[in-house]
Amino acid sequence: MRSDAAIYAAPPPRRPHQKGRSRKRGRRLPTPEQLAQRKQGWKKTPVVMRGKSQVRLLLTFDVLWYAVSPNALVRLVISRDPTGREKDDFLFTTDLTASAESVVSDYAGRWSIEDTFRNVKQYLGAEDPQCWKGPGPERAAAFSFWIYSVVWLWYLDTQKTRRSWIPWPWYPQKATPSFADALACLRRALWRERLFVNSEKTPLPSKITTTLINVLALAA
Repeated sequence: MRSDAAIYAAPPPRRPHQKGRSRKRGRRLPTPEQLAQRKQGWKKTPVVMRGKSQVRLLLTFDVLWYAVSPNALVRLVISRDPTGREKDDFLFTTDLTASAESVVSDYAGRWSIEDTFRNVKQYLGAEDPQCWKGPGPERAAAFSFWIYSVVWLWYLDTQKTRRSWIPWPWYPQKATPSFADALACLRRALWRERLFVNSEKTPLPSKITTTLINVLALAA
């Protein structure tokens, strides 16, 4: 939700013998940014963010965001970093039964979905399929996601916790592989098994089998 969104209380119930139409909005409420200035009402709650448990201060309101949902209330959840390092997040859901921690956790979990879409489109070519009619694009998209899953399954099954990526000088603290790393690792394994074994009678120089192959595997 926008930090300066115009939000309102729920419209009051219709009074007996009231003339005219019922009100569509209640009283105007402070903006989410102004609500976040409250000192009371915050609850320190553990939430799951990107696979790790973190503590957040949460503040919850059921409001009418008339410009977006004029006929139903939404649940506004304000999430604050207790350390003050990160800016406040203003999240909302149409599910008024959802807990504040589930709203924050689900929002943070969207990153893995976006990262999957990016990898499938950029590294597997799912964004530009060579088919455009009938069920062709749907099949191409499904096949791309299938390949994406198979690559990760192969990598996790064969590499386990072993570091298989190249340690770059500008990122020495890298601790987890990306999909590009898993794909490059698979390319190197296939090349060693199907190409280099039968290509030369004498072993290739180590500079070719290591440095050049690693660079080509990432650029392929």
